[in-house]
Amino acid sequence: MINKVGRSPLTWLGGLVVLYLALPLVAFALRFVSTPKRGFHVPGLFPSLWVSIGGATISLALITLLGVPLAFVLARSTGRVAAVIGLIVQIPLALPPLMSGIVLIYLVGPYTFLGRLFGGRLTDSMAGVVIAMTFVAAPFLIVAARAAFVSIDQGLLDVAATLGHSDMARFLRIAVPVAGPGIRAGMLLAWLRAFGEYGAVVILAYNPASLPIYTYNQFSGVGLPTTLAPTALAIAVAAVVFVLSRARLSRFTKGDIELPTPKAPAMAHSAPVRFDVDHRVGSFHLKLAHGSKGSHLAVLGPSGSGKSALLRCLAGLYGSGPGNVWYGDQPVRDVPVEKRRVGYVAQGFSLYPHLTVWRHLLFASEATPELAAYWLAHLRLDGLENRYPSELSGGQRQRVGLAQVLCRSPQVLLLDEPFSALDIPVRLELRRVLRRLQHETGLATVLVTHDPEEAAFLSDEVIVIANGRALQSGTSRQVFSRPASPEVARLLGIANLHHATVVSPRRIDSHGALIATDATDLAPGTAVLWSIRPERVSISAVPEPGGSSVDVPSTLLSGTINDIADVGTAVDLFISVNAGLELQARTPDPISLHVGERCRIELAPDAISLWAVGPNDASVSATADR
Repeated sequence: MINKVGRSPLTWLGGLVVLYLALPLVAFALRFVSTPKRGFHVPGLFPSLWVSIGGATISLALITLLGVPLAFVLARSTGRVAAVIGLIVQIPLALPPLMSGIVLIYLVGPYTFLGRLFGGRLTDSMAGVVIAMTFVAAPFLIVAARAAFVSIDQGLLDVAATLGHSDMARFLRIAVPVAGPGIRAGMLLAWLRAFGEYGAVVILAYNPASLPIYTYNQFSGVGLPTTLAPTALAIAVAAVVFVLSRARLSRFTKGDIELPTPKAPAMAHSAPVRFDVDHRVGSFHLKLAHGSKGSHLAVLGPSGSGKSALLRCLAGLYGSGPGNVWYGDQPVRDVPVEKRRVGYVAQGFSLYPHLTVWRHLLFASEATPELAAYWLAHLRLDGLENRYPSELSGGQRQRVGLAQVLCRSPQVLLLDEPFSALDIPVRLELRRVLRRLQHETGLATVLVTHDPEEAAFLSDEVIVIANGRALQSGTSRQVFSRPASPEVARLLGIANLHHATVVSPRRIDSHGALIATDATDLAPGTAVLWSIRPERVSISAVPEPGGSSVDVPSTLLSGTINDIADVGTAVDLFISVNAGLELQARTPDPISLHVGERCRIELAPDAISLWAVGPNDASVSATADR
């Protein structure tokens, strides 16, 4: 791979730039070592060096103290005000340095208000050097830090808020450490830019002379020989600063942690979530209400249906605007997110790259070492205390994220597709872990997912949503056994969705097959869609003619087996009844049938779901019979 890269045209193009930048330095080095008189003896050399180093360091401190918070605010802001501020920040990059000095003269010059206020000490002084350096160098740090803050996953900050941390705490404990590499790069650029600044400094503060001013004075007065020393010092200082900037702050020592005696949390008082939400995000309108008393709710829907937005409303991450939310009988609409006792597991793993597992568990504002030790053991994270997220598997990282929120002993647990990034074996294992936790802790949970099986497994109530609206809600059994519409059936992953026409109040005709149903008030001739769950399709090896008589309560059909798929825990059979109707059956039992054989199919009337086809069902109708 290295050889291939070395032969790439990109490498040669990059090499030309390196050559161009390196050759002047090589030429200077040759001249430096071959000349006995380099200018180190000239008075004023080292004082000017200290002026540049001191001025650049003070300037960097000011830029960091003020510029990093500004960069964070700009990264989280949109609109015209933020755009104007961003433009102002970058103007010094476009101004020639001499003009930057002239602009500053109009602010801090000796005859301005500020100049007179400070007795003229803002020019021709160390203060003037710092003011000039700060003006020209600040954009380098602010722009770099802003880009670093923009790249931070918002989920990291959201989770920190639900763990009880204020906005300032989230900035200092999460945003700054995570954006650290970008901030350090900006600090390096800002310091070097300030250290080498000449134009603005010479206008605003000719004295005391900085190293660039000293060097220019030597060049214009004596010539090149005495400029060797200041140039060499500048190169050496730049190299040292670069090396220091590359040094990483050492992480906490990975010594053995003496775990305290685990203390199990008290059984939580069930606080089922109720809500009446009306929230807009751009052109998207989320309007949902739920008032049942069930402790475990699943919100099921496709991507873009508003599931994650709903969860953020319930957590308080949008403030009080979205509407009323209750945890049990407690209204929390006006309670700030950091003061709600809510556990929020965002999409992905949402772990902090600079924290070990143990520090993750202690990160919540109410976490205790004893409780952290309990969840460490209970979620099988023993031995991982000193590991960082990059050293964990996907399943381990999700366990850490779950343990972290449980260490706050929340009233409600909100889960935003917590297992979507995991492979199937780990996903199934963690589903079982979460179901066990639901029973052991008594926690009320709200799970949003696009996986019908996950929703059924982890809830006793389900809301099916699309485009910000509820399509159906009820107990899991009600929703899954009797979908309210074809769209709900599709979102629930229900197979065997087919067209038919009503023949009588208890019978439909689907591609020539007469199928018995429960009584319906639909008029004969009405176009409908019908479905039956694969596990409710009974098959046997005894072939019978198609159709059923009035005296037979179930529909008896015959068909030909087109395909048999053994999926491990069950066997799926795809049976062709006629040219337009193929049914899927699922059985956990071994079968003796083979592809191409005839078989009998039995459909119970109470297993048939039936919907009249309306104008809004066009997209669903298009997928039927496939």
